[in-house]
Amino acid sequence: MSRASRAGVLAAYRDGVTVICELAAQFTDPTWLAATPCAEWRAVDLAGHLRCVADDYHEYLDDAPASRLARLLATDAPADSLARKLARQNSAELAALPDAPGPEHIAAFAESARAYGRRLPSSWDLPHHRYRGAEVTAGAMAGAACAEWHLHAWDLARSLGKDYRPADPELVLAVWRVGTPQLWPAPAAEPDSDDPWDFLLLASGRDPGWAQL
Repeated sequence: MSRASRAGVLAAYRDGVTVICELAAQFTDPTWLAATPCAEWRAVDLAGHLRCVADDYHEYLDDAPASRLARLLATDAPADSLARKLARQNSAELAALPDAPGPEHIAAFAESARAYGRRLPSSWDLPHHRYRGAEVTAGAMAGAACAEWHLHAWDLARSLGKDYRPADPELVLAVWRVGTPQLWPAPAAEPDSDDPWDFLLLASGRDPGWAQL
């Protein structure tokens, strides 16, 4: 990534954290229990997941390039197998998280995610992990984190009955593809959408038409 694109990724990363906090501030005690586009997760569960994932990113960077994530991806397992293993990890981490209200989870997420963002400039070019010969640097992984924040912002917005779209969906899609080579199938199997945000929603397993009932 060039220095210009690095600045763009870091700005989009910060925007993703900010919009999550802004959306979270709109929830009430009852709406924290509302469904989200993430199957079986209420909004408060999603807040807890965000808290866990932000801490995971620190761990992966601390231990790179030999983190538990790097060791998993080094197996070069198929995408569906990796997705199942990571989903089990997410469920286990969420189950181990002490019960707390949504705002507490979001505050912890924001502190951890912003601290991670401050670590990125000095570690940008360091190797993070590899998958099937593709080396992913810490900077590329930052793109994956950036996209994850924007996708979960959409999840929270839809849970509130609102919509969300990042300011630069082309950038968010591009950096997620660079940071997650294990998630992308052959071109013929890719989602059919000319809109980059809808494409990313579909590629991440989301239904762009999901609405709160």
